Amino acid sequence: MRIGELAERAGVSTKAVRYYESLGLLSAPRLENGYRDFDDRDVSLVREINGLVALGVRAEQARPFVECLVAGNERGHDCPESLEAYRAALAELDSSIEELTRRRAALAELLERASGCSTCGAA
Repeated sequence: MRIGELAERAGVSTKAVRYYESLGLLSAPRLENGYRDFDDRDVSLVREINGLVALGVRAEQARPFVECLVAGNERGHDCPESLEAYRAALAELDSSIEELTRRRAALAELLERASGCSTCGAA
């Protein structure tokens, strides 16, 4: 199948498919006319990658899941390397949450200080 059909069946844009391909997460043989020739397995791979990305896992971190599926496992997280990728993604999310919490506290403090200012609302 061509890239447009793959994208449609997987529920992503063709740009996403090209991006995943550029990362080496997908590879498809080319037909004589130069078009990529994807198959049903590629639909599953793109869905797996897209599902992970929707959870905050960077596409680059999806490699262990893709390799696990390509190796014939039923699920992308059936391999130990995938579990490590989950742990790494969780650590990144925890770090982001901590940073956002700090920034929120700083903004809340600024708002509280500003709210006490008698001339802040005057033009």
